[in-house]
Amino acid sequence: MILKLLPISLLQCMLLSGGQVLMKYGLTKAGDFSFTWNYFYRLFTNWQFISCGICYGAGSVLWMYIIKHFPFSMAYPMVSLSYVMGMFAAMIFFKEHIPLERWIGVFLILSGCVLIAK
Repeated sequence: MILKLLPISLLQCMLLSGGQVLMKYGLTKAGDFSFTWNYFYRLFTNWQFISCGICYGAGSVLWMYIIKHFPFSMAYPMVSLSYVMGMFAAMIFFKEHIPLERWIGVFLILSGCVLIAK
């Protein structure tokens, strides 16, 4: 069962993480946050922000498939892989320095996913 769940979960996590990266880019391009029509116009006409919504929508549809066909107790923890992908995205796209404590956290998340998959 895990051999079917894992690739679908990885794709769903990539969509979630990709959506977060696109959201950050879109929010950055929209300028300083304000509750004005102008700000929201800039936000909702921004291709990165629109793409973020598409990623979230596709990820949600995939999530519906996952929880319909796999045990929730196995499926839900696999979402934590998106945290791992988010860490790598922070490094690659935003040039963030990742301290040792966070790498330990990534290791623990991955270890937990391995234990759940058994």
